[in-house]
Parts: sequence; structure tokens; C-alpha cells
Amino acid sequence: MYKLVIEGGHKLAGEVSISGAKNSALPIMAASILIEDDVIIDNVPNLEDVKTLSQLLDKLGKKVEFSNNRMVISTVSEEEFEAPYEITKKIRASIAVLGPLLAKRRKAKVSFPGGCAIGPRPVDLHIKGIRVLGASVKIEHGYIIAEAQRLTGGLVNMLGINGTSVVATENIMMAATLAEGTTVIDNAAMEPEVVDLANFLIKCGAKIKGHGTNTIIVEGVKKLKGCEYKIIPDRIETGTFILAGMMTNGEILIKDCEPNHLTEPIRVFKEMGADIQITSKNTISVKGKEKYEPANVTTLPYPYFPTDLQAQLMAVLTKAKGISVITEKIFQNRFMHAYEMNRLGADITIDGTLAVIKGVEKLYGAPVMASDLRGGAGLIIALLGAEGTGELLRVYHVDRGYEKIEEKLSKLGGKVKRERTNLI
Repeated sequence: MYKLVIEGGHKLAGEVSISGAKNSALPIMAASILIEDDVIIDNVPNLEDVKTLSQLLDKLGKKVEFSNNRMVISTVSEEEFEAPYEITKKIRASIAVLGPLLAKRRKAKVSFPGGCAIGPRPVDLHIKGIRVLGASVKIEHGYIIAEAQRLTGGLVNMLGINGTSVVATENIMMAATLAEGTTVIDNAAMEPEVVDLANFLIKCGAKIKGHGTNTIIVEGVKKLKGCEYKIIPDRIETGTFILAGMMTNGEILIKDCEPNHLTEPIRVFKEMGADIQITSKNTISVKGKEKYEPANVTTLPYPYFPTDLQAQLMAVLTKAKGISVITEKIFQNRFMHAYEMNRLGADITIDGTLAVIKGVEKLYGAPVMASDLRGGAGLIIALLGAEGTGELLRVYHVDRGYEKIEEKLSKLGGKVKRERTNLI
């Protein structure tokens, strides 16, 4: 096990390059199951989740070669259709192999997925969608077992009790590429990563329209071909570094990013008083300040404020001038980091889906524990802005979604080092 030891109080300054989007890489990797030819994916981040999904693809008859952020996926066998629990328990995105397996191999047996412990994220929309496309589905011993001799197009409504679903939208879109006829996905997720997956599939020969809107239309084809594709920059990593710069009153230039994917967060950060400029198509400059205005933010699906930046924003708001409110509309139980921030001296009160943050003068370094990926990122930002030295335990959560986090922060002048620990 590892921990991050962080000495707070140092301004971040310099340049940082953003990695490829984890939430694009994973579904695009899963989509390779649809394709017999070689698939080459560029700008793939070197993350634990990517390694785990590579293991799953290997189990499913794919050969994955990965070096220098370039991945080549080839086909060894198309016989296997089971995604076992020992792999899927580690990663939520493992459910994304359901649609491709069903469409290409006519059968799928996928264990219920794992990943971050941030409340229930049911698979009901995935199951509903593939049933509309003609699959028979049953749940046995923790597995989703689905079969279909040939999927057929249909009207799939992605609206569930918790709103739409990004991964379910992706799963049905992938399955529909090889279905007979036309599939219409209503209330589809509009996230940039969904668009990225659609663009990849189109390059492989799929017929898809409407991606980026809430209605996606897929006309099935008989076969997809291999291609080479570069995935988009990670907007959540970009937002995380913006907030890290803000927290430390820093001055940083963020390169290789996509500012258009962060329109709403950047608006919020500017209203708080940060000096953020889009200096070119792929760069953002950030100039922090000592104190920020409070904010009232609600997390919602794209293009609104993303739940995946909620914890990082909360860290900055702990030292804002007044009282801020964050309403979490996407996931239940996604405020676990707040209790750890209070250990650093923050004043945060949780009431159901509301977090009330009263700004304090100082935070103080202390040992804290990550309970999930983005909560861990929020705690890193809090420790960067704290007085003295603190530690982040369970850093493996952060490693699932951030490539070389301590190296990038250290290059900007942060005092961050990784050390072994016997603590879990």
C-alpha cells in the first residue's frame, strides 16, 4: 500500500499536460470486442482502471499491448463471453463489455461491477436497453446472463429513477451498431466521452447520428473494421488542476486540454473570483487568489456541473469568504470526503444531498483517508492548501483515475511524495 505525503502552503506554478480521458478510454477499449481487426488507441492514460480492463479483455480473447500511452488491441479468440467477478469487482466500467459481447458473440455473462463505493449505481438501464433490442436476460448468482441470436433495433429510453446513465447509453449504442435495423436512444447521456465513443465507432464503420444530443440514432451494420483513434483529453483531470491552482493561489498553464468541455465549471470558478483564461484551443491559464467568493452549486449531467468535480470544488470552498452550498443530484453518499476535510479544520455540515460549507481561515495538515477516486482528489487539493504536512491514505483510489498525480504536482512546485505504508 502507498500513501501521499503532502506539505501544504506551496503555490503551484508552471505548466501541466492533461492525460487522455479515462472515461473515454474504458468504453472504447470495451468496444474493441465488436471488432475482429486490430484497433489502435492513442492518448490512453496509464491508470489502474485501464490495466484492469486490459486484464478483462485478455480473459475475453483479446491481446492488449500498451506502451507510451498507445494501445494496440488484437483478436486471439472470440469464444469467451464471461466477465468474472475477480476482475469486475475492481472496476465499475466492466459493465461496458455487456453490449459488445452480446452483439458480437451473441451471449454475455457479466458479473455485477465494482469500483468506487459512492452509493448505488444500478444496472437496470443496461438490462432494460438490451431487452428492448431483443435479448433474453436473467440474473443468477451475481451475474447478468444475456443471450440473443441477433439483436434488432428498437426505441430505448435511458431515463431511470436517477436520470440518464452514461455507461448505459454507451452500452446500448455499442450493442446497436451490429443490431438489425435502427435503434433510437432517447434521453441519452450527452457527455463528451459518449461523443468520443460514437466518433470512434463511426471511424470503425458504424452509422451513428445525434451523439452529443439527448437522442442518438444508430443504424446497424453487418461488420465493423479496425481503425486508429486518439481519445479526447480528460476534462475531470483538467478541472482538478484548475482547482489545485486556485487552492494554492497559484499560476499555472494547463496544456493539451479541451476547454469547451468545461464551460459550466469554468463559469463557476470565475464567479468565485479565479482568473481563468482560455489562451488557445487547447490551453487554459489559471491565476489564483487568497480568498474566493462562496458558491451555490448543483451537480447535474453534462453540460452542467459534473459530480466528478464536486469534491475538488468543496476543498477550495472550505477557505472561501462565506457559506457555500453544494447539492449532489447524481450519486447518493458522495460526501464521505467532507468528514475527512473536517479533520483538517474545515467546517462542513452534511444533510442528505446537501453540503453546507462555512469558509475558515486555515486548514491544517493531518492524516486523511480516500474513500473513492474523486474524493481522494479533493483531499489532495485540501492538503495542498493546508498549513503543515498531511498524508493521504488509500491512494490506490486516486491511482484509478489520475496518471502520475504526484509527478505532475511536484513539477508544478507542490511538495508531494509517495511512500509505502502498512496502513490499509
